[in-house]
Amino acid sequence: MDKARLQNFSDAVLAIIITIMVLELPAPPGTSLAALRPLLPVLLGYVLSFLFLAIYWNNHHHLLYCTSRVTGAMLWANLHLLFWLSLVPFVTAWMGANPLASTPTALYGVVLLMAGIAYWVLQQQILRSEGPRSVLALALGRDIKGKLSPLLCLLAILATFVHPAIADALYLLVVLMWLIPDPRIERALAKAGTA
Repeated sequence: MDKARLQNFSDAVLAIIITIMVLELPAPPGTSLAALRPLLPVLLGYVLSFLFLAIYWNNHHHLLYCTSRVTGAMLWANLHLLFWLSLVPFVTAWMGANPLASTPTALYGVVLLMAGIAYWVLQQQILRSEGPRSVLALALGRDIKGKLSPLLCLLAILATFVHPAIADALYLLVVLMWLIPDPRIERALAKAGTA
């Protein structure tokens, strides 16, 4: 299969997921800015989830850019990732409707953790196909952020039962950690002369 087809399909699914999320945002009950105050948890949840999806989209693009061919295992791993990302609108809406409630906040973390695991599985399938000397393998190196993110999500899930605000802070930390541009793949591509 051509990798462009996989990338286009994934882009379309992510666009639909983001569209569903924004369509689930309720309109405020009034016309003043004060009418937005009760919707603040919903809006903040949307922003957090949008950033998570944007980070996945960006990193997914880099993964596929470094891929020379697509295998059947990659197709299934990609669908596994898209499955977990497709649950983001549901858990975002539930968490936004129930701010600082333990179960919705924990389930939000479970979905993020499973998406992280699914992304790792996809990455491993690509590395298996491309080989240990591939541009992607050289770019990832020890992949500290990739290993730290699932750990922080797991800690956040556990923290929801102490206080959900701790979990929210950990989710935000994961986003902030990934918002800092990661030039590893661009550097590896430039070094290999394929950028």
